[in-house]
Amino acid sequence: MANTCTPSGLALVERYYSDYGSRARELKEQGRRFIGYLCAYVPLEIISAAGFIPFRVKGNVHEPISAADAQMETIVCPMVRSYFDQTLKGAWDFIEGLVLPHSCDSMCITRDIWRTSLNLPYFHLLNVPHTISDNSREFFVDCLRTFRTSIERYAGRTISNEAIAAEIEKYNALRKAVRHLYGLRRGDEPRISGSATVRTLVAAMSLPVDEAIPMVESITIEGSKQGPAFRKGTPRVMIVSSEQDDDGLASIVEQCGGAVVSDFTCPGLREYGQDVETCADPLVGLAGRYLNLNCARTYRGGTGKQADDLEERFGVIGRLAADFRVRGVIIRVHRYCDPYGLEVPALRSYLANHGLAVLYIEDDYSIMDIGRLRTRIQAFIEVISGSPETGVNIA
Repeated sequence: MANTCTPSGLALVERYYSDYGSRARELKEQGRRFIGYLCAYVPLEIISAAGFIPFRVKGNVHEPISAADAQMETIVCPMVRSYFDQTLKGAWDFIEGLVLPHSCDSMCITRDIWRTSLNLPYFHLLNVPHTISDNSREFFVDCLRTFRTSIERYAGRTISNEAIAAEIEKYNALRKAVRHLYGLRRGDEPRISGSATVRTLVAAMSLPVDEAIPMVESITIEGSKQGPAFRKGTPRVMIVSSEQDDDGLASIVEQCGGAVVSDFTCPGLREYGQDVETCADPLVGLAGRYLNLNCARTYRGGTGKQADDLEERFGVIGRLAADFRVRGVIIRVHRYCDPYGLEVPALRSYLANHGLAVLYIEDDYSIMDIGRLRTRIQAFIEVISGSPETGVNIA
């Protein structure tokens, strides 16, 4: 039965964000079963259709990495190491399996460490192509069929196309609910803060889709009724990053006088920006949607014309910045994240050419590391609030 979201959506979000996984533990005691997963490239619809609740494994920016460092090299992405660290420490001991996608090298090359160290009853490495050609889509459909067969065997049940289609409908409803929530931030006086939005989406990652939908919808209703989160004229900021599963950066930006009105992150508009299309074979629809998440790990091809190639890769970011009337963009990259780090020069150039001020920061997936950047963020907010100049790059 879906949670009634009482006493309020905001209170529920704060509970599930601050005590991530608490609802999963409650449901586990009621007999529900959980499969953990990493990254937005895992098709949750297949896990749900198999009778499991997908639970997104995350790290903890407030806790030093200790257990993981005994098994993973420290040059592995700190976010992945923190994910592994928390899992080793038993934070997600209610999951009985894990789906690890080949979204980046840090996840793929550590797969055997995850598999052998956790020794979970179920483990699956999902192969995800790094291009979006027709051949890649066909290949990915085959990978999804393999995944479907794998989890069918573990669950001891057949997953019908109808079951997957029903889950697609639910997750599309969640994506639409999230986009409606973002609509509260388009106006001159945004009705919900960026930090509150991050907390909402992180909380939703830990819930069954049937509970996540009403929670997000309740936040939208409550936000539309309350006063503005920011005054008119507050410098409007967008965050572009890989995964942002804590509100630390958004909170600091808002404490420094900015309004985080949009993002291109996971979880965020990269993850919730598009639905799964209805197809006779639901795996075809899933393959099309998940391959087009527009992540730095995916090569989108080239025309030989730089302007066209930049528009193909970053056009969605430019359109979001225009839609939310953004003044400045903060690019956040976790240390040792090669896919996002390597495209920073091109992204900075693209944004500056579109009249946007840009701040690039690199961190160790630690709240202390983000905190030390406060001075630079404060200076950035002052630049975009006090100067009519555009296209400013701040190193």
